[in-house]
Amino acid sequence: MKELVISEVKNETAILVGLITSNQDESKTKEYLDELEFLADTAGAVTVKRYTQRVTGPNSVSYVGKGKLEEIKQYIKDCEENEEPIAMVIFDDELSAKQMRNIENELQVKILDRTSLILDIFAMRAQTANAKTQVELAQNRYMLPRLQRLWTHLERQGGGSGSGAGGGKGSVGLRGPGETQLEMDRRIILQRITLLKQRLEEIDKQKTTQRKNRGQMIRVALVGYTNVGKSTIMNMLAKSDVFAENKLFATLDTTVRKVVIENLPFLLADTVGFIRKLPTDLVDSFKSTLDEVREADILLHIVDISHPDFEEQIQVVENTLKDLDCSEKPSMIIFNKIDNYHWLDKEPDDLTPETKENITLDELKKTWMARLNDNCLFISAKEKENVDEFRAILYNKVRELHVQKYPYNDFLYPKID
Repeated sequence: MKELVISEVKNETAILVGLITSNQDESKTKEYLDELEFLADTAGAVTVKRYTQRVTGPNSVSYVGKGKLEEIKQYIKDCEENEEPIAMVIFDDELSAKQMRNIENELQVKILDRTSLILDIFAMRAQTANAKTQVELAQNRYMLPRLQRLWTHLERQGGGSGSGAGGGKGSVGLRGPGETQLEMDRRIILQRITLLKQRLEEIDKQKTTQRKNRGQMIRVALVGYTNVGKSTIMNMLAKSDVFAENKLFATLDTTVRKVVIENLPFLLADTVGFIRKLPTDLVDSFKSTLDEVREADILLHIVDISHPDFEEQIQVVENTLKDLDCSEKPSMIIFNKIDNYHWLDKEPDDLTPETKENITLDELKKTWMARLNDNCLFISAKEKENVDEFRAILYNKVRELHVQKYPYNDFLYPKID
């Protein structure tokens, strides 16, 4: 497991590497690397250099071309000579075992890809037995196809010239010690995966029972990209103290709170944030967490409107919800952080086309409200802007569903006009 999890990463320095391709232009690559740097910062690493390369696609052997890899190697060597050693190189896509092994042999520093970095952050953030089990399952699934690179030094010692009986291919006597150890590790990991799956099945049963015992209340789930302010909104509505921080994946475990607006009680769930290139194994492992999304009656899609790429983040979340078969649920987009939204005024004599950086907040509101038929709202949870309107709209949406789903269930209190 030590090969995967970064330990004691504070003040470790990192180089980031990304590709510019026909499907990902230079500006998009910059945005991805900005996010990768935020991920590295969340994990405790300091980014000191970025490298990009314009190619048709990732090199199957070394991700980047030979020349670019040599350039990175020289920079690492120069830093070493200046007594400013580079601790790791982080790649913005998932690397195959072959790519990781070749890059590591060439650069001689710790190599991480986007997936292993996200898994490391999840391991840091996991607090409950449920979250820890889910993270460990995802780590083992990630590690399984990459075991071979851990034993290349033993394979070289074995040399494939064993002296045991039988000279045929695959004979016991011809196996190097690395291959034997590899088989043992593979068995251990497969057994561990089976055990973790069984634990999660038990957790799923417990959570299903808990959900059934929650009574006749509408369930509302906060969904959205990571670090958009879901936990802050949870605290605001539920008057709770859910951990909120300006870091990616501050919340891993789903938190459910009972909320009462006027005379109407309902359940509010804060869920793990989504992210671009979210590892499939992570989504599978966090099934029990995402069940809160699947079983919700209403989804509140929280968006950080101050983020320059918020529209793509919306698409990422919508695609993930589609994968979870939740795209048809009643939902509403809540544009958060309007207090942090900025735009650039164009000079009167500037005749260049207007870009998204020149759009005012009022123009943005009109655009989205026209597109979504008023099924959106602009707030600042931090500064409490438009919070009363938010509560009123949420009350009406929950009440409408409550009457349909539980027609004979009285509200908590008679409404006071």
